[in-house]
Amino acid sequence: MATTLTATFDSRREAELTVERLVQEHGIDRAAISIAADGDENSAGTEKSGSDLPDGSQDSSSRDDAALTGMVMVVVDLDDDAQAEQVKDAFVEFNSAGVVEN
Repeated sequence: MATTLTATFDSRREAELTVERLVQEHGIDRAAISIAADGDENSAGTEKSGSDLPDGSQDSSSRDDAALTGMVMVVVDLDDDAQAEQVKDAFVEFNSAGVVEN
């Protein structure tokens, strides 16, 4: 039976790290995963990280031009229900704000 798992993240970086974990370590097809803003506006999340920071450090005080308009959503479509736990574990590992299963 097919399963769709959706999680939201505070930063684009967390979302992308989750996707890389799923593809590289768990063999999930990249075409089965999508990343998008969780809303109508373009967003890099709600927290500055990575390239939103001047030197990639954790000091977020020097830039204010990141598109921080909302959470970043990762959706994974699975044909194999056995992979659902691996996906959920990756969502938790990279600090998802919650998981919805359809």
